[in-house]
Amino acid sequence: MDLNILWFILIAVLFAGFFFLEGFDFGVGILLPFLGKNDNERRVLINTIGPVWDGNEVWMITAGGAIFAAFPNWYATLFSGFYLALFVILFALIVRGVAFEFRSSDSNPKWRNLWDWMIFIGSALSALLWGVACADLLRGVPIDAHMQFAGNFFDLIPPYALLAGVSTFLLFTLHGALYLSLKTEGEMLNKVQNAAKKIGVVTVLVVVVFAVMTFFETDLFASMVATIALLLCAVALILANVMLRSGKSGKAFVSSALTIVFLTASIFAGLFPRVMVSSLRPDWSLTIYNASSSPYTLKIMTIVALTLVPIVLAYQAWSYWVFRKRVTEKDLRY
Repeated sequence: MDLNILWFILIAVLFAGFFFLEGFDFGVGILLPFLGKNDNERRVLINTIGPVWDGNEVWMITAGGAIFAAFPNWYATLFSGFYLALFVILFALIVRGVAFEFRSSDSNPKWRNLWDWMIFIGSALSALLWGVACADLLRGVPIDAHMQFAGNFFDLIPPYALLAGVSTFLLFTLHGALYLSLKTEGEMLNKVQNAAKKIGVVTVLVVVVFAVMTFFETDLFASMVATIALLLCAVALILANVMLRSGKSGKAFVSSALTIVFLTASIFAGLFPRVMVSSLRPDWSLTIYNASSSPYTLKIMTIVALTLVPIVLAYQAWSYWVFRKRVTEKDLRY
């Protein structure tokens, strides 16, 4: 395995980790105004992700930095062509982060309600647009012979990409509900489980339609690895619903996590060895070779990553262990 392939896999792992961890953060934010009927209930929901949400976003920052360093041409084309969409995602994440910090600075119910809805909007937009962006990478966008984006904003939102956005929105919402089933108790737990059962059915239907459209809109199924990963994604999603209805919340959450990981793996496997597909001409697509940094740069990055990543993973695992207990109203801080 050469370093180009290694860094492609590492970036895929970073995005899988981001969608798995930040996915339930987004889900909790989306459910916040609907499950929390009073301030105490909303504070319980926020406190389930309060100690970890900002750490989860580090995976996205690291993935972006890895793309910039390992595949600078990919970074340049992606961030110039998807500029408006990525700006909206960034704005949504900023609004969401500010809302977490600002909502409890004033006890006025209107003030808190405003920022709770900002958490919802920031989470919903992020969950939707990440799906759109991934679908665009897989389906292809106008890229010319000079590795430059040659389209406009409307080229980024075909029906297939919008369906992908709805799929990730529902997947993350379900993931968030299953996470809350492990972090709440009492009446809130009952509400969370009932919501998860309803969301789960809709999610399965939408994801099935998305998989069918993927067959017609992309060449993902030409890759055996990508096909197997997508099938495993479907199996894990069905298992999540089965386990939820059997009262096995822990296994349901693990199945939901595997759904997101397998879906991410399927997208990257379907792309390989490309990193961005050109809809103008296949040979104008960006690959892990024509978009990469020099071999020396990749070598230095590999040494640094192998040294520091285990430390970061150990710290994050420790933080989750510290805050592993269920959250009740007597534990409220925010």
